[in-house]
Amino acid sequence: MLRITKILAPTDCSELSVLGLRRALEIARDACAEIIVYRAVDVGVDWHNSRLDCGSSRDLLEESRRILDKFLAENCADCIDLVEMRQMVEFGAPYKNIVELAASEDVDMIVMSTHGRTGLDHFILGSVAEKVVARAPCPVLIVPRGGRRTTTAKAA
Repeated sequence: MLRITKILAPTDCSELSVLGLRRALEIARDACAEIIVYRAVDVGVDWHNSRLDCGSSRDLLEESRRILDKFLAENCADCIDLVEMRQMVEFGAPYKNIVELAASEDVDMIVMSTHGRTGLDHFILGSVAEKVVARAPCPVLIVPRGGRRTTTAKAA
């Protein structure tokens, strides 16, 4: 049986991501595991190709940290004190950063929500969750929009 000691809980600070985050907090509490709440800020190709000064990028990163703090306070205040938790915010492509962080932190599980897009929306927008499942170095628990049903996937 998998012993869970460290969980990665990515969030984009959307209403939907609350489902995955709260599930990750429940698992961490029950397993006495550490949780890393992670937000990757995708600033896009246009930003990377522009010439912004370091102050602008520091301001954007600090604002993203404030947004994550507020998001956690508004949505998880009842349970964040029950677990050992770290928060991280970085720039980059969310799926890539999530997979790399999972490997570097040697997490036992990634727990995240999915929008469940299909058809043209999925084709155009892609799925961060799907890309994470395909590349993750550990099991990934996907929490669907409905909330309580879950699917566990193991990256190959």
